[in-house]
Amino acid sequence: MKDRFKITLGILAVSITLGCGSSKVNSQASKKPKNIILLIGDGMGLSQVSASYFYKDTTPNFERFNTIGLIKTSAADALVCDSAASATAYATGVTTYNGAIAVDMQKQPVATIIEKITPKNISTGIISTSSIVHATPASFYAHESSRKSYDEIASYLPNSNIDFIAGGGKQFLDKNKREDKRDIFQELIDKGYSVETKNLPKVASEKKQAIFLADDGMLKMLEGRGDFLPSATKIALEKLSKNENGFFLMVEGAQIDWGGHSNEAEYLISELIDFDNTIGVALDFAANNGETLVIVTADHETGGFTLAADGGNYNKIKPMFSTGGHSATMIPIFAEGPGQEDFGGIYKNTTLFQKMMNIFNKK
Repeated sequence: MKDRFKITLGILAVSITLGCGSSKVNSQASKKPKNIILLIGDGMGLSQVSASYFYKDTTPNFERFNTIGLIKTSAADALVCDSAASATAYATGVTTYNGAIAVDMQKQPVATIIEKITPKNISTGIISTSSIVHATPASFYAHESSRKSYDEIASYLPNSNIDFIAGGGKQFLDKNKREDKRDIFQELIDKGYSVETKNLPKVASEKKQAIFLADDGMLKMLEGRGDFLPSATKIALEKLSKNENGFFLMVEGAQIDWGGHSNEAEYLISELIDFDNTIGVALDFAANNGETLVIVTADHETGGFTLAADGGNYNKIKPMFSTGGHSATMIPIFAEGPGQEDFGGIYKNTTLFQKMMNIFNKK
């Protein structure tokens, strides 16, 4: 436990009330963002964010944000949202049913932010510590009625035109493991991608890059995943920032959610700290770039996670869970960079899509 603990909830409440009260926010207001980095901590509620203040050895990067708000997460068919419906809301601006991958209530495809900005010659990227065909990343490039249609979701990748892809999911691209025997790896190569399945490259490729380093989800941090997420984010930013028209990068810390589902506090916290380190990479890039807006949020909260006093000892924290599923609690959103003043307040998850598209439509 650390004596330097900050009252995160108080910071959040003040930020929501004031919206953009700092002088730094005002100095950013006159600038226009060219790039957006959207970081999604899957399953990350306020208690998960708060855990970084107790368990990280250094000051959390969450403290570097000046604009903070809250997002309402309910799906069209349920008060408690899943990753597919939430990611679809962020990617398309449409409220839909749990399990939907960028389709509406009638199961009709809805154009994603990536599909809308690619014709504007804006570069795009997706990174995840899960399989790249899981619900959150899939909702940004595929259109399926069920999040479990992994082979079908993978089939969208070759024609997605995404410039940088990194995560797990090799088994869904392998012709020897797919029922239809399609060789998605070769299709990616035929579309001009540099495909890597062994190690994370040290530098960006001149070609589009597709990196798949696990059969399904990546290893846990506790199992030795190492710095995949921050390092992949660095490489993606090196590549995407070469485009003078701008870029959109979505980075998912997927396994915060998995630690919540399994009610394993150590698992959850280790993934949360890795995600916070990745936020630091994004913020450092944005500080040097000057035209990049960094947005951090979640899809929903998982586990009903809380940081309770251990019995009667108010100087000792005991992480606890109330469910093995999701909860309906609002989740925090953080924004830093030019345009951040538009992201404070309390609003629906679909509004985030609208706010991001407003930025790209002004180009």
